[in-house]
Amino acid sequence: MTSTSGPGFSLMTENFGLGVMMEVPTVIVNIQRGGPSTGLPTLTAQGDVMQAKWGSHGPYEIIALSPDSPQEAFDLTIRCFNLAEKYRVPTVLLASETVGHSAGKVVVPSEDEIELVERKKPSVPPEEYLPYRPDEDLIPPMAHAGEGYAVCTTGLTHDEKGYPDVSPETQETLITRLNDKIRRHRDEIVDVEEANMEDAEIAVVAYGQVSRPAKRAVRMAREEGIKAGSIKLITVWPFADHIIQKWAKQVKVFVVPELNYGQIYLEVRREAGGDSDVVLVPRMGGRLITPQEIYQEIKKVSEK
Repeated sequence: MTSTSGPGFSLMTENFGLGVMMEVPTVIVNIQRGGPSTGLPTLTAQGDVMQAKWGSHGPYEIIALSPDSPQEAFDLTIRCFNLAEKYRVPTVLLASETVGHSAGKVVVPSEDEIELVERKKPSVPPEEYLPYRPDEDLIPPMAHAGEGYAVCTTGLTHDEKGYPDVSPETQETLITRLNDKIRRHRDEIVDVEEANMEDAEIAVVAYGQVSRPAKRAVRMAREEGIKAGSIKLITVWPFADHIIQKWAKQVKVFVVPELNYGQIYLEVRREAGGDSDVVLVPRMGGRLITPQEIYQEIKKVSEK
């Protein structure tokens, strides 16, 4: 586990890709601040969303969660560890600078109330162990150092022994599995929080710190008789495409407030597929979007 901000995360992406290929359970906390480059070192942003997913080269899947408060940062850090252990994949806690510097009450459960997922260990004797032979869930059991199991691991395309094998067949098999072990378990991984969506004609899609003013803006709109609802993306990656597709059949407009110039907005627009309009509410100046600003956008689209 390690922590950093956007520029540090940029420097880590080489080893991030190595962790994907070697299937190393890893947790990276990225407290996003304004960029590119040195940017706004002490001011808030959500500019690393696409970097978290696509920062390394090659086709792969990772898991990223976005907290909106100190309490959720605590809870989702535990979940990041559990997901990393379960799926043998790097996970990212993708928070904003505002969350990183927030003060608030955090309830720490007793130890027996905290769910901890242990990585799968091999059930075969050492002489039969293949470190990259997957089970039916596409995830290989992971031997612990010192237990007598020999392990070869590399960033190169490798066979089930972990030996380098750059044949087209091995590359096809390995890369397909690395992606599908996340994609096939999408419903177990993706977590969203919906409110007032039963009759919503306008849906505000937000994540992290911005989800809090988004909820307030929806309440303000409801008080004015506007049929607005909110979708909070707790899981940013893998993206909740099936959720957006479902609500696109009902809502007229998705409003996407972000502390960037449009990243998750692009995903929402793609998954809406032309069934609904998608409106971006961007913010790049190092300050949060207010409930009033989101409300004004809801009101504007409701009058069209």
